[in-house]
Amino acid sequence: AGMAAALGDEDLDNDDYYSLLNVRREATQEELRASYRRLCMLYHPDKHRDPELKRQAEQLFNLVHQAYEVLSDPQSRAIYDVYGKRGLEVEGWEVVERKRTPAEIREEFERLQRERDERRLQQRTNPKGTISVGVDATDLFDHYEEDYEDMPGGGFPQIEINKMHISQSIEAPLTTTDTAILSGSLSTQNGNGGGNISLALRRVTSAKGWGEVEFGAGDMHGPLFGMKIFRNLTPRCFVTSQCGLQFSSRGVRPGLTTVLARHLDKNTMGYLQWRWGTQSAMNTSIVRDTKTSHFTFALQLGIPHSFMMLSYQYKFQDEDQTKIKGSVKTGFFGTVVEYGAERKISRHSVLGATVSVGVPQGVSLKIKLNRASQTYFFPIHLTDQLLPSAVFYATVGPLVFYLAIHRLIIKPYVRSQKEQELEKHRESAATDIARKKQEAESAVRLMQESVRRIIEAEESRMGLIILNAWYGKFVTDNSRRHDRAKVIDVTVPLQCLVKDSKLILTEASKAGLPGFYDPCVGEEKGLKVLYQFRGVMHQVLSGDTEALRIPKQSHRIDADT
Repeated sequence: AGMAAALGDEDLDNDDYYSLLNVRREATQEELRASYRRLCMLYHPDKHRDPELKRQAEQLFNLVHQAYEVLSDPQSRAIYDVYGKRGLEVEGWEVVERKRTPAEIREEFERLQRERDERRLQQRTNPKGTISVGVDATDLFDHYEEDYEDMPGGGFPQIEINKMHISQSIEAPLTTTDTAILSGSLSTQNGNGGGNISLALRRVTSAKGWGEVEFGAGDMHGPLFGMKIFRNLTPRCFVTSQCGLQFSSRGVRPGLTTVLARHLDKNTMGYLQWRWGTQSAMNTSIVRDTKTSHFTFALQLGIPHSFMMLSYQYKFQDEDQTKIKGSVKTGFFGTVVEYGAERKISRHSVLGATVSVGVPQGVSLKIKLNRASQTYFFPIHLTDQLLPSAVFYATVGPLVFYLAIHRLIIKPYVRSQKEQELEKHRESAATDIARKKQEAESAVRLMQESVRRIIEAEESRMGLIILNAWYGKFVTDNSRRHDRAKVIDVTVPLQCLVKDSKLILTEASKAGLPGFYDPCVGEEKGLKVLYQFRGVMHQVLSGDTEALRIPKQSHRIDADT
């Protein structure tokens, strides 16, 4: 519905009031009034005696008056700038076309209602899930060819799934301040595993903090009781404290974790963490997150793990939100270097791959897919040793695979989907386009007398004469000659806009200008003008949303050519 509405606003709804009045989106009240008066003089019904022309003039006059009323009122103009013409309509029907049949309107309304209910449920439950599948692929690089040559399948590398983890959580708002959180997980490794389930009750105590009580049970660790408190100490500082009691056959095992955080500046946070229990430790970290980068430094002293970690992530400012990252972590366990990248592959999906090289951990490839609130994680262990071949294939393999899939499958699929959606919108807008075409033809007929006077005045002063003007899709690439050019003649409407030997068009789409309509919905359009100024031929090709000023010396056609 969002995509349909967006396409409808941008491509199918040609009632662009700014374009109709030929003013900038930042136009002042004086500019609006001047344009409005000029169009009123052109379309005033009293200037036409023929009943049919008079009726057409009344329609266009009312349309111009409606555009001026909306843009001259600051509140209406603000709503129109954000939501378009449909935002000015009432009762929440702005995305339902009233020209449809009652059955179509009812079906559309029910579909939109279902989507609203689904979005509301998604927001209220906030489901989160993780699926992790560990893969042991060490046999690819460390294969026992001689010893197991005679065994069935011994000549082929064995790739095994040696561990899995699945977790899921949902939230259930009880009141405006109370929320219940239900979560569970299942884990297995080398044939052994278990699961647990927990229920947390969270209450927002004030604008400065909240508290949470947790009850859990599992087949590995026994019952769990925990408490968590969050509190803003100052506008720049907050603290989180969590304590828990784990009941097992070995007795009660208490644990306590406290985190103190402070905003060091607009983009930088500092954290101090103290953890007491089965794995006591103190951790200090600094995180700096900007529009183009993410930096983390952490230092931990603890039993049994102490380490230092440094990571950096660079964010490209492209539409796919591409990121490259690298990190190094060293401590009592050894040293691990990681590098990788992630990229948005669809509206709700992000795909990432990371290569991990460490001593004594070996080489691993980690693939992660985030789909909305679900995470799918695939750690693939390649070798226990630092083999250059494993590092090379872990780096190059995913990159080549992604490029091949993206070029051969993803791009053609996305292109096909866009073409199908565009075709559907063209079909649904056929009636609207036909109406626009009829309005444009009526406007051209109403302009004839004014255009004759303008041409006579311009010829007398050797001024600006529009000889030919075409608007639409032009095929200039030889490789695309099979594409049919879709253009309309707009010579008369442009000549009518000439004033004092000048023609000024704003950056708005030209499809909304008087006498214009969109001949090719959803495709790139341009305006090609052949004109005469001071007896010299000029020519210009301008983009649909480019501002245009005529005449210009650069448009002059060299007589020798």
